Amino acid sequence: MDRRNFLASSTALSGLAVFGSFQKALAQGTGPIKIGLLTPLTGVVASGGKEIVEGFNLYWDQVGKKAGGREVQIFIEDDGSNPDIALQKARKLTEQTKVDFLVGDLLANTGLAVAEYAKTTGIPYFIPVIAADDLTQRARIPNVLRVAGYTASQMPRPLADYAYKKLGFRNIITISQDYTFGHEQCGGFSQVFTELGGKIVAQYWNPLNTQDFSPYLAQIQAAKPDAVFAMETGADASRFIQQWSNFGLKGKIALLGAQNATDQSVIRTLGDEAAGIISSAHFAEGNDSPATKKFVDEYNAAYKHLPSIYGFSHYSAALWLAQAINAVNGNVEDRPKFLAAVREVVLTTSPLGRPVHLDKYGNPIYDVFIRDVVKRPDGKYWNVPVATYPEVSQFWTYDPEEYMKQPPYSRNFQGIKKS
Repeated sequence: MDRRNFLASSTALSGLAVFGSFQKALAQGTGPIKIGLLTPLTGVVASGGKEIVEGFNLYWDQVGKKAGGREVQIFIEDDGSNPDIALQKARKLTEQTKVDFLVGDLLANTGLAVAEYAKTTGIPYFIPVIAADDLTQRARIPNVLRVAGYTASQMPRPLADYAYKKLGFRNIITISQDYTFGHEQCGGFSQVFTELGGKIVAQYWNPLNTQDFSPYLAQIQAAKPDAVFAMETGADASRFIQQWSNFGLKGKIALLGAQNATDQSVIRTLGDEAAGIISSAHFAEGNDSPATKKFVDEYNAAYKHLPSIYGFSHYSAALWLAQAINAVNGNVEDRPKFLAAVREVVLTTSPLGRPVHLDKYGNPIYDVFIRDVVKRPDGKYWNVPVATYPEVSQFWTYDPEEYMKQPPYSRNFQGIKKS
């Protein structure tokens, strides 16, 4: 069976039969529900990894670490920002700690490694940040669900539309970390931008943990594009934005960011270098929605800083999972029943203040904000919405089945329409 036929046959419930040999419903346990949380506490994205723990713990602390009438225990393992380590830790949590399900990871390569492990074992794996497109598209795994998550290419598409239609940009350069998440974010942006009539002048791919961006910045300066779309995360994002300003490009060439580039985990480490960068995401900590303000205030009170996409996503994931656990009265041992309940959740009390649910392929649909980095009265910077694209699907405006006939985004395929 090829990947496309697997996709067609893997509906929300019938696909669970694939794992029937090892997903027999078990008698409900009476002890604690054990959750394995994988997160990068070391490596290039360690700052975001720490906030995964913060957000996840904040929700469970608020509800007394209970759901479905049972105690909840959280076991945290550092994936080291490394796929091999992530796989080792997933095995440890599943086979030694005997957790009921896995949550987390941050980098796409670590998440893909754990997803393959989950596919062979049947352990439910929930991915609030792992955004590899095909996990809810061409290569869906029935027990791997993107609760409170998003696909990599989903969020940059509204920004490409806004850049062309509202900002009037016609010539853009992309620069990105050279791994799956970067390829897919740039692909989503580039395909939409060029289909509208824009031109991608050049694409640059930098290794994770790049210390010196000056070779790329010199080429950008010489090309003189209307704007640059930057897909950088963690320490790379901080260094890129600082060096962009130091190189003298701030204010001369417009800088657009993927959602991670201006995430709180990045911009709280910066000063005025970050001001004015336009990005897009479903979460904006500067949104004046009462639900968002309440969450931001609670998070800030708990951890003395504003929430990042990582903290927000894992707080929302905990809320999502608790709702499903309550729906099955704590019987997470019955994996098919529990996974079905997770799929059926409609979040009505999330920090976004709007209902969120999965599409039939297992990915959430969101309103997506165009965001501007703005200085607050207290001197901190945050992302403030300047425009909203409602109900953005992982497939944008494309027909899902037709869209999935094109190759996945990669360095070699960016969906760029030739002029």
